[in-house]
Formats: sequence, structure tokens, C-alpha cells
Amino acid sequence: MDNGLYKTLKYVAIALTLAWVGWTVADTFFLDRIPGNTAYQEGNNNFEDGDYRAALGKYNEALAAQPDLPVYIRAKARALMQLGRNDEALLWFNRAVELQPFFAGAYANRGILYDRMGRYHEAVADYEKSLKLDKSVGEGPGWLVRFLRNQPKPPPTVADRLAYLKQELAKPEDQRLLRVPSLDAKQRTYKK
Repeated sequence: MDNGLYKTLKYVAIALTLAWVGWTVADTFFLDRIPGNTAYQEGNNNFEDGDYRAALGKYNEALAAQPDLPVYIRAKARALMQLGRNDEALLWFNRAVELQPFFAGAYANRGILYDRMGRYHEAVADYEKSLKLDKSVGEGPGWLVRFLRNQPKPPPTVADRLAYLKQELAKPEDQRLLRVPSLDAKQRTYKK
């Protein structure tokens, strides 16, 4: 092997090792200092596992420690939505939007909720607002996230659903197909 290449690889390996050790130290000693962060992270694990009831419990713990932290509020709203407690979820999404009116993810998820509730015009408005604030909301999960979730095909995105709803809402009411439960179930909530 070329001596220059060997030195470069050696320094890259050292840098990556130091970065890993630094992250481990920061995660162990500093990142849990945010009140409720441990419960929030446990809730996220439960959410990813599909245990929305347990996730909601952990998000409630996090909110007890830090009641006005938008990320905890959005997490609770997402868990409520997944549990079908739509009216409660809407209250929490509204609160998240009030606290962070320029965060695209809150509008995207509230749009998904409106969509599930059959409030399609409100869903369209929120989808459009989310994409206006952050175009990356419409991209969906990347290949690594899909790989970890065992999703070979990309799920429908906010942009996909927005385009579909606009197309269907332009039709006469008796010709619209706004729900396809098997496809609608594949739309995931937005998390960032």
C-alpha cells in the first residue's frame, strides 16, 4: 500500500475514533441534562417499535419535566394520532404550531392528522405550508432509514399526498377517491 494512503487512512481512523469517544462522553454526561430527555428518548424507541401507548406514557413523563418544549409536544401529538385519539392530537399539534410557527414538521403532521380525519382542505393547506417552510419535508426518509425499517420502497411523502389530494379535490365530488386505507396506512408521521 502507498505510504501516503496509509497515513491518510490512519489519520481518518484516529479522527473517527476520537469523534466516537467524544460523542459517548457528551451523550453520557451532558445530553441528559435537558429535563425529560431520557423519557423522551425512551418514548421515541417505543414509538419506532409501534408501542404508541408506552411512547405516550414516556412523552407525558418528558412533558412533566419540561411542559413547553415543542419537541416533546410534537411527540405526544404524534403518539396520540397513532392511537386514533385525533381530537386530543389536534390540540397538541395546534399548541406545537403556536410555539414554533416556522417549524415545517408540525404542519406536515397536522396535515396528516387532518387527512386522517377527512378534513382534506385543511390537510392541503398544512401540507402546502410545510413544504413552503422546508422543501425537504416532501422528500421522505432516505435509503438508510428505509433500510433500518426494512422498507425497500419509499413510502408516500407529504408532497405525494398533497399532489394526490389536489388532483382528487379538483374532480366532481361523486368521482373523488380520497381514501385508500391500505395505502393511507403506509404514510408515516414526519419526525425531525
